[in-house]
Amino acid sequence: MIRIGVIAGSTRPGRKSDVVARWVRDIAAKRGDATAELVDLRDHDLPHLDSPLPPSMAPSTHPKVRRWASTIAALDAFVFVTPEYNHSIPGVLKDAVDYLYREWHDKSAGLVSYGLHGGTRAAEHLRLVLAQVEVADVRSQVALSLHTDFVNFRDFRPAAHQEQTVSAMLDQVVAWGGALRGLRRP
Repeated sequence: MIRIGVIAGSTRPGRKSDVVARWVRDIAAKRGDATAELVDLRDHDLPHLDSPLPPSMAPSTHPKVRRWASTIAALDAFVFVTPEYNHSIPGVLKDAVDYLYREWHDKSAGLVSYGLHGGTRAAEHLRLVLAQVEVADVRSQVALSLHTDFVNFRDFRPAAHQEQTVSAMLDQVVAWGGALRGLRRP
């Protein structure tokens, strides 16, 4: 079984990433080939990135970062749920990725983005960041529009076809997560 962490990538008051991440997790829970758990950045309360050396040279000794590292190390794959803030991802999500290195290696990831234009620019930026820490992001992506998948830009009501889009993305995440398993160090 592939263990998927569905990462709620915003901690902002009034955020939607937690609601969207639970929706993705619930769709993933229907599968027989994977388990999924919610990984909410709000629950990890990571400090702003302040490591004197990059994690590839010296992993952080900060207790909150070590807890975060343990969470990520235990997973085989990820689905990142991110809003688009100024054509990019939230700073807290960037820090969460940047704090770790080996824990991310040789794992797969799917992207679920949201914003006025589906959060596609944030997703493309996140792809570049994930490539640097050796995460294999899959081609299928879920882009949720604040115009069509949210009522009054607030209440999440995904269009009917979006569940199929999530399932297609998860098919790829699970396949790549299994294929990469043999490359990961124990």
